[in-house]
Amino acid sequence: MPELPEVETIRLNLEPRIVDRSISGVDIYDVRLRWPVRPDDFRAWVHGRSITGLSRRAKYLIWHLNNGAAVVIHLGMSGRLGLFPTKTPLEKHTHVVFRFDDLQVRFRDPRRFGLVEVVAPGELDNYVRFAHLGVEPLSDDFNEDYVARTAQRSKKAIKLWILDAQNVVGVGNIYANEALFKAGIHPTRPANALKNNERRRLVKGIKSILNTALEKGGTTLNDFRNAHGEPGFFQQVLTVYQKEGEPCTACGSEIQKIVLSGRSTFFCPSCQK
Repeated sequence: MPELPEVETIRLNLEPRIVDRSISGVDIYDVRLRWPVRPDDFRAWVHGRSITGLSRRAKYLIWHLNNGAAVVIHLGMSGRLGLFPTKTPLEKHTHVVFRFDDLQVRFRDPRRFGLVEVVAPGELDNYVRFAHLGVEPLSDDFNEDYVARTAQRSKKAIKLWILDAQNVVGVGNIYANEALFKAGIHPTRPANALKNNERRRLVKGIKSILNTALEKGGTTLNDFRNAHGEPGFFQQVLTVYQKEGEPCTACGSEIQKIVLSGRSTFFCPSCQK
């Protein structure tokens, strides 16, 4: 599933191509996504409007329109958002096409877990899907004090605490594994058992891993492609994720795998206590 680095990569791809431009039309070929696409909303608030800016909240990409409305897009598990010349033939499973004068932005989603939704003018601050989201991990608000305040109430494994979007958003399974290795923290440690120095290392590790993933254009293990159709390259520098049985790059111990709440979890038993 695309996480924060993948969504932010797409935002950066799209920004110079579509900001300050008008959407000449929206073609909806299939409304069957996780939440059905509503054609009437696009006719009312999107057609003919210009894009004033792009932003991201958690794993949601937001297009801000000049009438105060917003288009909110979530890639789900297999969604892709790509830039295409106007006359490029449509790929199978293309659900929504945003038309501009000389190009198109197309949303394709074979598994249909994604979202393409319009938020009415002035309603983004009250948007229901953002209501319970936690702090952004790359913001200054995500710091040692924040982890101390929130994690001290939780006995769940620290990896599961990280994956809970009510605590911190957009980290995802791959990056949680890598960040915990970088921080030297065992993934099953109770969240409320972390010491001050461990919380400091955790925050630093999450920020470092996400920034490196952004520099690499995200991670492509299966489906992810950026808006230009190119893969990410963070998978080339993975240290523990999907490395079960391989030697740890730091100490040589064998990387182990366990399952936490159905999520594959990889760690070094020597480096992560």
